Amino acid sequence: MDRMSAMDAMFFYSEAEHTPMHVGSVAVLDGPAPAYGDLVRLLAGKLDRVPRYRQVIRPVPLQLGRPVWVDDPHFQILYHVRHTSLPQPGGPEQLRNLAGRVFAQRLDMRKPVWEVWLVEGLADERWALIAKTHHCMIDGVAGTDLLAAIFDLDRDADPPPPSAWRPASMPSTFDIAAGSLADRLREPLRLAELASRTTLDRVPMVLAGAVVAAKELVPQFIPTFLPGRGPPTPDSLNGSLGPNRRWVWTSASMTEVKQIKAAFGGTVNDVILAATTRGYRDLLAARGELLPHMVVRSLVPVSTRGESGRGVADNQVTTVVVDLPVAEEDPVRRLGLLREQMDRNKRGLGAIDAAAIVGLADFAAPTLLSLGARSMSLVPNKLTQTGTTNVPGPRVPLYLLGHQLLELRPYVPIFAGVRVAVAVLSYLDTFGFGITADFDSFPDVDTLATGIRQGFDELVAAADEAAQD
Repeated sequence: MDRMSAMDAMFFYSEAEHTPMHVGSVAVLDGPAPAYGDLVRLLAGKLDRVPRYRQVIRPVPLQLGRPVWVDDPHFQILYHVRHTSLPQPGGPEQLRNLAGRVFAQRLDMRKPVWEVWLVEGLADERWALIAKTHHCMIDGVAGTDLLAAIFDLDRDADPPPPSAWRPASMPSTFDIAAGSLADRLREPLRLAELASRTTLDRVPMVLAGAVVAAKELVPQFIPTFLPGRGPPTPDSLNGSLGPNRRWVWTSASMTEVKQIKAAFGGTVNDVILAATTRGYRDLLAARGELLPHMVVRSLVPVSTRGESGRGVADNQVTTVVVDLPVAEEDPVRRLGLLREQMDRNKRGLGAIDAAAIVGLADFAAPTLLSLGARSMSLVPNKLTQTGTTNVPGPRVPLYLLGHQLLELRPYVPIFAGVRVAVAVLSYLDTFGFGITADFDSFPDVDTLATGIRQGFDELVAAADEAAQD
């Protein structure tokens, strides 16, 4: 019986009728597609590497503690592995539409919170896997670690035989409640242990770090929480969410990103944010909403996961707020503005122990966590307009049942009144973008995807011009 962290519990409590909180991906592989039974047997043989995939969530009575993970005594892999086919011609549009429908459907929270869909009927003798896993189980980095468990590095690797797994006995409601109460009683000791790590000789260093963090991070939050004090933000990116989703993709190459970095400096993430800014600029211009000095305020997750946390299925992230300068016409200037912001964020986060601060949330009362998560879906949100997450993926070819993984596209949920989010996942030398949007309020989501691609094109053109000067 494992207890959820506070971050995992927040994602669990955020699940609602129109806000399914799973992450996912679409993987395209060379064909022809394997038999459904072969895929089932492969996954059954690999589930020992990811025990959480056979566990269910048990809430604690009266919210005396955060929910716990327990073995599912009725686990049946055939429920979680699905089989379908695309309509003709089986091209990108048909695959995106299917994936959008699958991603819009909520997972059954009474069962292990994941699904995998084997999709046949792709053009050019290819096939696909659509995977979805609840965000309370994994973050982006943990999700890419799971690829190592499911995929192989060798095309000819033999699938492992299914194990003789037996679920642990299901704890009683009394045991779950008693364990939660015991955890609450131990929290003063845990807090004391945490405080003891900050010895007197480290206090000046901790205080100095707090000053640096406040200097670098606080100014950007002032306009966020004091509307009217900062640059204008668009209204149409926030609002109520319907039950359906649009999901589109685009891509960029590692060569393009390296060329832009070499010409203008910055990081991979800076370049990605700059291209994304062009996408929002085009979207708002087409909607007639683009104003001078306007920004789109984006949450950008930052992993706090150390090497000891790799391979652990949970969430270890914090976030920073970045103003995407959509009103800036010059693409190189946009990149420079984003680079300055991200440098400030890194200085601020580097001065504090972000992982320790995130861990302090574990001491919050479960009732407050639940109220906080659910209020995000009830209270209109104008503080941020989108989210942008970039997760590094595998740089080596991966295989499944002898088939090479060709393309990998990510999916992230939208919630808390944010109608659109962008996820980026790299594989080999390609950055795959997955854009999730509310179906009813975003019929023009393709404008955003096309604009992101054009953002890379214009930065490459500027880099070429700079090289000739």
